[in-house]
Amino acid sequence: MADHFEQIDRVDLAGPATPLQEMSRLRAALESTGTPCPRLFVKREDLTQTAGGGNKIRKLEYLFADARAKGADVVVTAGALQSNHVRQTAGGAALLGFECIGVLFATVPNTSVPYTTSGNVLLDGLFGADIRLQPGDAKGGEVLDSIIKEVSDTGRMPYIIPVGGSNAIGCLGYVRVVRELKQQAEELGIRLDHLAVANGSTGTHAGLVAGTHLFMPETNVYGIGVLNPDADKVCHNTASLARATAALASSEEEPAALTAESIKLVSGFMGDGYGIPTPEMVAAVRIVARTEGLLLDPVYSGKAMAGLIGLIQSGTFSSDETVVFIATGGSPGLFAYADTFNDQYAE
Repeated sequence: MADHFEQIDRVDLAGPATPLQEMSRLRAALESTGTPCPRLFVKREDLTQTAGGGNKIRKLEYLFADARAKGADVVVTAGALQSNHVRQTAGGAALLGFECIGVLFATVPNTSVPYTTSGNVLLDGLFGADIRLQPGDAKGGEVLDSIIKEVSDTGRMPYIIPVGGSNAIGCLGYVRVVRELKQQAEELGIRLDHLAVANGSTGTHAGLVAGTHLFMPETNVYGIGVLNPDADKVCHNTASLARATAALASSEEEPAALTAESIKLVSGFMGDGYGIPTPEMVAAVRIVARTEGLLLDPVYSGKAMAGLIGLIQSGTFSSDETVVFIATGGSPGLFAYADTFNDQYAE
């Protein structure tokens, strides 16, 4: 199984294994409130080495390899206006010599100057992406079909990268992360009882579920929902993608054990919607910054950390267990939410 996985083609965008760091000061801060807290670690996926870092780089290693194998010279992808994924795709394309067309949908009700001009939007332009702005209610399929025809009509070869890089090929990146974690845990002499990560387009969560199923079956994976309020649908989609990823990673049949019922999804921390700030997110971003010097983003990892803190406060974990938080990057988004951190939830 391991040999088959290592033979799957990928390009190197992430660089060396990202650090696994203990968060002892965050643990102490949480315990100071009288809350028993597990041992806390963070997997620094914000430190992947291309385009400012982030979890999508892991998926893009496999997706760009597939695009290259298919003879593509233009990658087309989409996301919200402040999409971390589009920014990382644009940077990866620049490094590898692909043209990148990024479709940005105004799905978040934020028209402030920082949100519409800074953060990831600014970086998309620096990386040279051809950005196509669309209203939030635009029909994504029709927009992408039109772009594919436009590219094809000029004699170029397009390759669609799904939102978030979240298909079975992309999710192989998080099977790889599980293998990294397994080796790092062995080197540190620790047991990894639980992982916690944001669940947006489901891909990172699904990849971790597939990876733990194959290589660390004793480890649980908690996904904190930040995009879709329909928990049943999210669990179904995550499980389906995890099964397909596990089959691709192992060349075996899809594992029947990975059902929607087996997915651990934490709801209640998304707030009023995707990309809309919550007081819990702001508090989580602040406490992690001030105890660990670590920047979380307002859309994904900030809400995921709020969810993890909520799990800790509810007694989900015992103090002798170990939890790894997957820091998925996205700190450029903090600049787009300057008003939130400066005004709306000011201390």
